Amino acid sequence: MPQNNFPNLNNDNNEIALVEGDSSYSYAEVNQSIDKFATGLLNGREDLQEERVAFFIPASLDYVTTMHGVWRAGGIAVPLNVASAVAELEHYLSCASVTSMIANGEYQESLAELCAEMNIELMSVADVMAEAPGPLPEVLPERRAMMLFTSGTTNKPKGVVSTHKTIRAQITTLIEAWSWTDQDAIPLFLPLHHIHGIINILSCGLWAGATVHLFAKFDIPKITAEVVAGTYNVFMAVPTIYVKLIQYFDTLDAGEVSKICDGFRPMRLNISGSAACPVKLFNQWKELTGQVLLERYGMTEIGMGLSNPYDGERRAGHVGQPLPGVEAQLFDEDHNPITEENTPGEIRIKGDNVFLEYWANEKATTESFHDGWFCTGDVAVIDDGYYRIMGRSSIDIIKSGGYKLSALEIEGTLLTHEDIAECAVIGVEDETWGESVMAFIGLKPGASMEYADLKGWCDGKMSSYKIPKAIKIVEALPRNAMGKVTKPDLKNLV
Repeated sequence: MPQNNFPNLNNDNNEIALVEGDSSYSYAEVNQSIDKFATGLLNGREDLQEERVAFFIPASLDYVTTMHGVWRAGGIAVPLNVASAVAELEHYLSCASVTSMIANGEYQESLAELCAEMNIELMSVADVMAEAPGPLPEVLPERRAMMLFTSGTTNKPKGVVSTHKTIRAQITTLIEAWSWTDQDAIPLFLPLHHIHGIINILSCGLWAGATVHLFAKFDIPKITAEVVAGTYNVFMAVPTIYVKLIQYFDTLDAGEVSKICDGFRPMRLNISGSAACPVKLFNQWKELTGQVLLERYGMTEIGMGLSNPYDGERRAGHVGQPLPGVEAQLFDEDHNPITEENTPGEIRIKGDNVFLEYWANEKATTESFHDGWFCTGDVAVIDDGYYRIMGRSSIDIIKSGGYKLSALEIEGTLLTHEDIAECAVIGVEDETWGESVMAFIGLKPGASMEYADLKGWCDGKMSSYKIPKAIKIVEALPRNAMGKVTKPDLKNLV
C-alpha cells in the first residue's frame, strides 16, 4: 500500500530514526527490517486481513519492527504491557481473539505455557523475519490497525480499536500543534502499550523524521546524563516521572543538579500528561529548569483532544483548548451543550482522531457515543477559554451535600502541605452528606499527621465542605503502569 497511509517511515534515508543502547538505526534500516518482518508474517499469504497479532516486547528496534510490520501486512497490532504478570494477559488475549504472539528471549519463555493453553502461535522476531522483503498488501486507511486496552480503573479493560486513518489523525494534529521537525530528538521510556508512548512520542517522532532514543525503563542516571550532554530537545513524561526527577535531585550535590537543570533549560518543549499535573509540580519544574510544562488531555479512545499552546500561555492546572481537527464541547447530564464559563460538564469529542469501536462489544461502543459525540466521562469547566479537568465523573466528582466537588482540586491543595508526599481523594458513602470526602495520604520520611492538624491546616485554604472528613495514612498509593492512582483499589481500604 502507499506508505503514507502508515505512521510515516516514508523518509527512507540514512538519518537516524532509533537509538537503542549503543546501537543506532537509520530510517532506511528500520524500513528494511519492517518490510522483511511483514513479509515473514504473511508467509505466502496476500494479506493478514485484520488478524490480531499481539507482542510482548519492550522499547526496541524489535518493537518498532513488529508494530509496523503487523500494519504493513494488514493485521491489527495488539501491544501488551511487558510489566504485566503473565496471568493478567489472558483477558487481553482472549478478548482480542489473538492468533499469534511475538516475544523474545526470557519474555518468550514466560509466555510459552499460556500461549500453548490458548492455542496461540508464539514466535520471536527472528523467527518471523524473511530473508528479503516481498510484496505487501494495499491496506486502506479505513482498515483496523491497532487495539489498545483501557486502563480498567472503572471497569474491566476494553479493547479500543483504531484504524490507520484514526492513527494518522492522532499523529498529524500533534505534529502541527507541537511543531515537530526532523531536528527533534526525544527519549522514550514510557510503557509502549499506551497511547502516550505509542502515539505522542514514538509515532510523532518517526512521522516527523526525528530521532527517538529507546529505553526499556526509566533509567534516571542514563537519561539525565544524556540531558546534561544536550542530546534531547523534547521531553515528554507523566507527572510521576517529574516527581521522581525532583526526588533524584535531592540525592545529588548542588553542582550536579545544576548541570541537569541546565540540560533541560534549552529544550524547546517539556510535556506532562496521562494524569493531572499538580500546580505545585508545574511551578517546581519551572523554578528548577525554566521549562513551562505543556499539559494536555487525551485518552486511549481519542489520542489527544486538548492541549495548552506551543506558542502562547501555558496555564497551570489547565489542559488548554481543542487541538487542530478536533471538536470539543461540554454537556450537562441532560445532553445539553454548556456555553457558560466555569460550569461543569462532561467533555465530548468529535473528529477523525476518535476510535472506531470497542472490540466485540457493540453495547459499550453504542453507549459511549451520543449524537455523534464520544462521551469521555471526564468532567471539566472552561475557565477564560481554557479547559480545566475536574476529574472522572464516576471517580473524581464527589457529590456531597448538594455540591459537586473535584477530587483533583482537593488533591492539588493537599499536595502543597509540606509533610505530604502524595495523596488521593475519593468520595465515601455518608448518611448525612450522600458522599463525604476522604483523603489517602502518603507522608514524607519522618513526618506524622493527625486528622485534627490537617483539618486546621485546611481552614482558609479550601471551602469547609471540601475539607476531608477523614484521612488514612498509607505507605504508597496504588498506581497503574502510567502512574495513575487506581482509585477503585482505595475503596477497598476504607
